[in-house]
Amino acid sequence: MTSRATPRPTGPSSSGSAPEPAPALDDAWRRFIPGLITDDVRLDLPLVHSDPDDPRTIQVYARIVATPEGLDKPYLVFLQGGPGCDSPRPTLTDPQFPGWLARALQDYRVVLLDQRGTGLSSPVSEPVGSAEDQAEYLTHMRADEIVEDCEDIRRHLGVEHWAALGQSFGGFTLLRYLSAHPESLTAGYFTGGLSAVGHHPDSVYAVTFAGMERKSLEYYRRFPEDRDKVRALVDLAAEGGVRTPWGDVVTASRVRSLGNNLGASGGAEKLHYLLELEPSSRAFRYDLAEMLPFGGRNPLYAVVHESCYADGATTGWSAARTMPKSFQDDPTLLTGEHLFPEWFDTDSALQPWKDVAHLLAYHPWPRLYDTDALRAAQVPCAAAVYYHDAYVPLQYSMETAALLPDMHPWVTSEYEHNGSNASGGAVLDRLIRLARRDLVR
Repeated sequence: MTSRATPRPTGPSSSGSAPEPAPALDDAWRRFIPGLITDDVRLDLPLVHSDPDDPRTIQVYARIVATPEGLDKPYLVFLQGGPGCDSPRPTLTDPQFPGWLARALQDYRVVLLDQRGTGLSSPVSEPVGSAEDQAEYLTHMRADEIVEDCEDIRRHLGVEHWAALGQSFGGFTLLRYLSAHPESLTAGYFTGGLSAVGHHPDSVYAVTFAGMERKSLEYYRRFPEDRDKVRALVDLAAEGGVRTPWGDVVTASRVRSLGNNLGASGGAEKLHYLLELEPSSRAFRYDLAEMLPFGGRNPLYAVVHESCYADGATTGWSAARTMPKSFQDDPTLLTGEHLFPEWFDTDSALQPWKDVAHLLAYHPWPRLYDTDALRAAQVPCAAAVYYHDAYVPLQYSMETAALLPDMHPWVTSEYEHNGSNASGGAVLDRLIRLARRDLVR
């Protein structure tokens, strides 16, 4: 059932034909991953689904994964976190990548979508054309268009309904799915919270800064000696003395973004072990580069990041503008998923995107969510809402969950934002049972 097409470039591309229905399952299914049977779907789809007069297309890729005995099971489409990150590559031999897959395959065939602009889906790699043209192109990389890609893939597979699992930004995308096409969904599973609906990004970042202040102080209670190490490292960075292995200057704000690791299970330990190393050592430079958020592999993650919170708003570098006075006064308070425009000057992987990122920061983003549609969506849903989530605030997750009539939120302090993987499938198992009403809460 593999459908192939010529790969498309990063920028605007030529017109392509509409996707054809997939043939029945046959010997095209391949058994090259132990314990799994996989297949590929590659479709040429509109860049702008809402404008039939726009001839541009992109290629969208998805990998379908099943167990040998599960070829007739219903479909579950997985929506990856990010934004701008490709779907995980499946394996059952590494229980941590992805940790939830084995549990999902007990009930479903899983569709691992490389969201537009990522992985094998016409990846956004380097800017093409003028900054204005590239910025316009990237305005079509948000959740609204990703959902329409999902609908095209669903129709291509000849499936009337399927379930969806969204991790972090993938959950934001699932929320858009429930706003636009709830009739296509049999169930919705959210891991890592739900997006704020109708709130400006400034409000969201204000809450996440407060959360990172708590996480920073909690970290220093565990590792009190590290506070002086962080202070010294920030001072060294301010003097230009911290660099990556390839020579990029790591600014003081970039050093403080190491706090992003505190939002994942085991992240505090990783940061502590990094700070044991001498900043002048090769080991420190390489480990530092690996641990800094918003790296160069997936430039979309940085370039369109703030837009994922823009439910009808202009962000204007929201995180940088809303940094509270406590963070300005105390350089040992660590930031999380907060983006700063100066990084596009100092990070060689982000420098080509500086002008594009600035244009997108002042783009008036349209609404993503329809509150009336969400209130009317009769889709069984369950959400893992992590009490100490560093990235998706608890209060907004619960406010959004209350909009959905058949939502079953599960608030837990047992896991951090990566609980879906870290739990080895336990989080997804609970959500499936909640949505099926096998559990009350």
